[in-house]
Amino acid sequence: MTGALAIKREINHYVIRNILANVGLSTYVLIDTLFIAIAAGSLGLTVLNLALPLYNIFNATGLLLGVGGATYFSLHKVKEPARVQTTYSQLMIFAFGLGVVEIGLIWLFLDPLLHLLGADSQTLGLGRTYVGIMAFSAPLYMCNYITINFVRNDGNPSLTMMATLTETVCVVLIDWFFIFKLGLQMEGAALAVIFSPLCSLLVLSRHARFKHRQLTWRWVKPQLATLKAAARLGLAPFMNEMSSGVSIYVFNWMLLLLAGNYAVAAYGVVANVAIITLAAANGVALGVQPIASREFGKHAPQNAVTAFWHGLKLTVTLAALLTLGLIIFKAPIVALFNTEHQPQLLHYALTGLPIYFTSAVFAAANILMIIFLTAVNRGQVSFTLSFLRGYVILLPLIVLLAWLGGVNGVFAAMPVNELLITLIGAGMVRNELRRLTA
Repeated sequence: MTGALAIKREINHYVIRNILANVGLSTYVLIDTLFIAIAAGSLGLTVLNLALPLYNIFNATGLLLGVGGATYFSLHKVKEPARVQTTYSQLMIFAFGLGVVEIGLIWLFLDPLLHLLGADSQTLGLGRTYVGIMAFSAPLYMCNYITINFVRNDGNPSLTMMATLTETVCVVLIDWFFIFKLGLQMEGAALAVIFSPLCSLLVLSRHARFKHRQLTWRWVKPQLATLKAAARLGLAPFMNEMSSGVSIYVFNWMLLLLAGNYAVAAYGVVANVAIITLAAANGVALGVQPIASREFGKHAPQNAVTAFWHGLKLTVTLAALLTLGLIIFKAPIVALFNTEHQPQLLHYALTGLPIYFTSAVFAAANILMIIFLTAVNRGQVSFTLSFLRGYVILLPLIVLLAWLGGVNGVFAAMPVNELLITLIGAGMVRNELRRLTA
């Protein structure tokens, strides 16, 4: 078997498991959204979408420490294992403490926070209930992201897939039980959020029995140097995830100003359905990352380049197929979430979905480029691309296109942004590939 063929097969092995895991988790998000639509209607969907930036903060912090720390771990575990022996433990302890602080801050400033997120007299009561409970998931989400990335980079992608799929099945059942059997509605949906990362962490604890593992647990004090090393390599995925939260926040406010709560609910439906394509793209990128990092660390740059090109073919093809299917079946998909048969929600969602989804292929390529640049220790270049994608170009586009095209202009901001980033990113990655193969 040639080196290139072996790399491709190994990537396929990682990618399949990561896609199943990520799509499994996105399936839970979709089902949770559907349950909320049934239990609390359009305003419940609005509250869910207003709260999404908080999830992005939890997830982004987990990615900052998880992807960055795991990449640092992969780069040094072969030649300098002692250097990264306590990295995982330090990051987990720090993340849990940070999560507890976030719980306190959310509870202290709950009403001002909800108003900042866009809640009004119609949604404030539901928002207090939902956000007040889901705040307790903060440390669990961060620790889960860290553990998933370290276990994957410790050579056990099958367990990460099993953890996420088990989490999905268990949490869907818990969600259903709380909302429908106990009649807890938004309270039940928020409680299920806490169980989501907890189920995953319980399964991931089986990694302790993995005979080839290098990960160990130590009760240690987090060191600033370790946090800096992880943050440097994890800054790009952190900015990428935070950009989702910031863009959702700006999308929400522009739609509230243009058309009110039902436009936000429609955007929530579209954005949650879009999670499927983004989950698949992240699955491919996170499948490429450990291979590219390992080969780069072994001074085999050509293999890292092979990993990138193979990942690019996979992610673009998959995104195109998913986009086509979702656009073809947009009417039944939207109808599924429009449980109150609200005509405004139906109109905005049916119009916005095909516009928004033209971004999927470009977004998939961009996610891969950002993660690959991090994997080959080009954190600064990766950060630049992430910053352009999530802030510098996207945010002005949302405002500009909202002014030019109203609600449809808001939905069009995403594909225009992703296309521009693909063009810029292609130039950046081409330079890095030339450097690696020189």
